[in-house]
Amino acid sequence: MDFWKMNGAGNDFIIINDMAARIPDGKLGDLARTLCERRLSIGADGLMVVRPAQADGDYRMVFFNSDGSEGEMCGNGARCICRYGYENGLAGGTQRVETVSGTVTGTRIDKRQYRVRLNDPSVLEPDYPVQVDEVSYPCAYVELGTPGLPHAVVPYPGLKDADEDALRRLGRALRYHPAFPKGANVTFFEFADDGGLHARTYERGVEDFTLACGTGAASLVAALTALERVDGWDVPVRMPGGTLTVTVERDGDGSYQTLLLTGPTNVVCKGTVTDEELTI
Repeated sequence: MDFWKMNGAGNDFIIINDMAARIPDGKLGDLARTLCERRLSIGADGLMVVRPAQADGDYRMVFFNSDGSEGEMCGNGARCICRYGYENGLAGGTQRVETVSGTVTGTRIDKRQYRVRLNDPSVLEPDYPVQVDEVSYPCAYVELGTPGLPHAVVPYPGLKDADEDALRRLGRALRYHPAFPKGANVTFFEFADDGGLHARTYERGVEDFTLACGTGAASLVAALTALERVDGWDVPVRMPGGTLTVTVERDGDGSYQTLLLTGPTNVVCKGTVTDEELTI
């Protein structure tokens, strides 16, 4: 089977076109685990499989984390797959991509920059404190789409210089915390001197920090907009792999109408999978 490998601000993915739906559904998790294993195979944070649309989208994006678990959606993955869809003739400069959590709209800005309108927040709890080892952390909790993709948002002073092991331990403790019944992606943040944000996300399904998380960045800005700590307009979120820009638009009653994620894409390589460990 042919593949593309792409990344969005360092969040990397393998993309496979299965418009003929020849890969059995029950094999997709194993396929993700095998192909995403770094050093032993291609290596990536996740696998995206392009399938025929089931409703009014241009096509469907089926997303699996590197551990083989199916994800509801992926923001950076959606931006990458929109470029894939455009360059492979599956859709035009504006496209509708079906996901488990609902349809997202992608827009081509230029060759490498893509913007997606993400699933609207279905849950937004800006004041959601969580206790770990007798310390209370002032979290916010956000779910994007239905069923919701869960995110915990946690302020962390000194994030840029934080001890990596301590941050990872806290990320893992929060990711599995009983306060989050579905588990949660955990985004730590601090404000930059220019009013932007520094952030890092411990991702559910990767079980470690990734270089960037699009839905994490969007959930962060959505929570801070609700708390009136940012204005929600073109907020730069600086992650280890690059900068993502988030815009939040709300209607008169404060409900969210638009959650936009903009950032770079990179086509790393294209090829044919020959991994002899695959069982499909």
